[in-house]
Amino acid sequence: RRIFAEGAFVQSFLPSWIRSRHKLVFGVYIFLEFFSIILILSLLVSIFPSVATKVIAIGFDKKTIELASVFTAINFWYLLLIFSTTFLSSLLQYKNHFATTSFSTALLNISLITALILSRDKTQLEMVYYLSYGVLVGGLLQVGVHFATLYRLGLFKFFFGGFKYISKKKQFIENDIRRFKKEFLPAIWGNSTAQISAFLDTWLASFLVSGSISYLYYANRVFQLPLALFAIATSVAIFPKISKYLKYNDTTKALQNLKKAFWFLIVILSVSTTIGIVFANEIVFILFQRGSFTTSDTTNTALILQMYLVGLLPYGLNKLFLLWIYATQNQKKAAKIATYSLVSNITLSLLLIYPFGAAGLAFASSFAGIVSLVVTVKNFGIQNLKNILEKRYIYYFAVFISFFLISTFFIKSLIFYVIQ
Repeated sequence: RRIFAEGAFVQSFLPSWIRSRHKLVFGVYIFLEFFSIILILSLLVSIFPSVATKVIAIGFDKKTIELASVFTAINFWYLLLIFSTTFLSSLLQYKNHFATTSFSTALLNISLITALILSRDKTQLEMVYYLSYGVLVGGLLQVGVHFATLYRLGLFKFFFGGFKYISKKKQFIENDIRRFKKEFLPAIWGNSTAQISAFLDTWLASFLVSGSISYLYYANRVFQLPLALFAIATSVAIFPKISKYLKYNDTTKALQNLKKAFWFLIVILSVSTTIGIVFANEIVFILFQRGSFTTSDTTNTALILQMYLVGLLPYGLNKLFLLWIYATQNQKKAAKIATYSLVSNITLSLLLIYPFGAAGLAFASSFAGIVSLVVTVKNFGIQNLKNILEKRYIYYFAVFISFFLISTFFIKSLIFYVIQ
């Protein structure tokens, strides 16, 4: 999902689509091709679900594989729906409309909550069936709300007009298609480091004690909140503008947009990191500790959350600087950056998994984010970075973050004193 939907696709498709002279036909051709590939992949997973489950969690025993495979087959169809949603959202992004895509994520959550309410008196196995089909219902709602917005904005005819002319005008987009395909594979690799790292964490955690995958999942959900809310949302919002400016070689305006986003992210992500690390136990306790989720589970999840949060700022800023590389269609550079990051993650994961368990995997993921940021900034250009970093902003940031750190630790100490 992360690779074929929210991740690599938009950041490789949108610049190519902006540059295409036959946007309508080019967009529909790419949509049909990807839709067909994902459809075939989903059918294969449905036919061989146990094989797919083994790939996802190689450490599971035979009984667990049998239990999980049916749900793997059901949930995998969501990939087709979220790809369709993402494609439609990229058309809306071009028109600077982001509200529908942001809101549509809630539809999946509402669908899952509804599934839980409807299945509250069922067995645990039946509840998982309800949740799995709830995922598909949520996906259908996401696609539906995007089509409704396309219709409201007058883009509905624009989208379906491509189907009408695709056979007649395909020859005019051959160069665009060739360029896009050449860039897409490096884009997949370059934009998916965090997702591949998370997949690797799950894969390795299947060898650890029971509960390790859940600890990683819960901690990663909390980690993803500020990353998605601030870093990904900011990147999505400014990406079409930066692509347009760089298309017309207006580097100054592109850097101005990047500069505003950079200082916003460095402040908000620093604050999020500090709060998350200092109040990790309290956050996990409030969100999860009830029912079968014990105090021990809170402690384990909080430690992993702290390790993930070390990489929040690097991953967030890296997301921003990568926009420049994708907007200039240097996907091969992004692929090299991802390779450095992934190698460092795999190496450190293997070194830390046995002495530190799941927490070691989370820290390895964060370290990979730091490596990725360093190499990305180098490719972004030192001179471009100097244009973003102004001395007065650095001074303001240093004063603000110092005051915030002191305040945060004071509040933490006060809470601890009251509890004691």
